[in-house]
Amino acid sequence: MNRRNALRKTVLMAGSAMAAPSLFSLLQSCKQQNRLEWEPLFFNEEQAKFVSAFVDTILPRTDTPGGLDVKTDIFLDLIIAKTYDSKGQENMASEIDKFNTETKAGFGKFFADLNEEDKKAVLRKAESETAKFNPRVWGTAVGEQKPVGFYRSLKSMVLWGYFTSQEIGKNHLSYDPIPGEFRGCIPLSEVGNTWSL
Repeated sequence: MNRRNALRKTVLMAGSAMAAPSLFSLLQSCKQQNRLEWEPLFFNEEQAKFVSAFVDTILPRTDTPGGLDVKTDIFLDLIIAKTYDSKGQENMASEIDKFNTETKAGFGKFFADLNEEDKKAVLRKAESETAKFNPRVWGTAVGEQKPVGFYRSLKSMVLWGYFTSQEIGKNHLSYDPIPGEFRGCIPLSEVGNTWSL
């Protein structure tokens, strides 16, 4: 091997050694990008990313599974695709787009692209500005219910999908399949956890 070839190989090896950390950090940043990991039936990709980010912000993983762990976002897509009529689907899509547009106007990015603190700030604002569901007695709302709007309706669907999932209903809430034993008079201390049925 002559001196020129040896020098060329040394320079190439040194260059690749310096480039490796940069390439590694680039690959790492690709992993952290907000990617959609499921194929929606109804939502377009941007709407599906919004729903996934919305679910994850409301129900993040803690010591129990989060909303994404039990596929609440996929459940919502399925419900809207299979049970909503065309007018309901059109309304849902336009409300998501409107929410994203307003978020971008206020924060410079769509909801799914915001950092965690900004996502929480957006939801706190929506929480404070929308009507709440009236209290219920035996399943019936007390008083005249004001329209709750998109945010509260979607949040309600997310909670419904999460708490009725098999994983949460059977493994994290108390579960007693029906028909079950009827015990009409027991001490409150024996009731224990909140029941899923």
